[in-house]
Amino acid sequence: MTASVLEVRDLRFAYRRGAEGLFDGLSHAFSAGAVTAVTGPSGRGKSTLLYVLGLLLTPSSGEVLLDGEAVSDAADGVRASVRARRVGFVFQDSELDPTRRVIDSVLEPALYAGHAREERLDRALALLDRFGLGRRADHKPGQVSGGQAQRLAVCRALLMEPDIVLADEPTGNLDRGNAELVLEALVGTAHTEGSTVVIATHDPFVLEHVDEVVAL
Repeated sequence: MTASVLEVRDLRFAYRRGAEGLFDGLSHAFSAGAVTAVTGPSGRGKSTLLYVLGLLLTPSSGEVLLDGEAVSDAADGVRASVRARRVGFVFQDSELDPTRRVIDSVLEPALYAGHAREERLDRALALLDRFGLGRRADHKPGQVSGGQAQRLAVCRALLMEPDIVLADEPTGNLDRGNAELVLEALVGTAHTEGSTVVIATHDPFVLEHVDEVVAL
């Protein structure tokens, strides 16, 4: 394993003042080149932790560090830049724009990172082919199944070859064959490309294939 690039120290989070807090001072270094599963009962904050790690939410206390530098309290523009350049998200409900073609949704991270669409088009098409979705490139999200939409979300997350991949229940809507395809891609991203992959999951199949587990 290579050195950790993503870390939380003394992390706590509450959605509003007086609400029950989450994480209870969690400290953990997420190893680069490894897949870490975040587990725990419903309501313990698995998805919330991913949003905090991805700088979409700000901790109530404690901090998120990248490469040893605290970034969770940085200005909005700085955090947005970090997300665009270094983080790939797989949201639980896929978060695909229903008005746009599948290929355009997959290419969104390139635009956020300041690249021309054409620079990443070949990679986007290759990812779609890899996940059996090449013929769906010009479809709208409403024309694909829930499982296909989740695979599209993985394609989008991997488009920019990010340092960090945060995946929220990525196998939740998939049959075993497609779950194996998605998990193989996420594990390969960690082990081959050295990315830090964090998966929020309750799927025993996923837990059999990860390197580390954080139980909330």
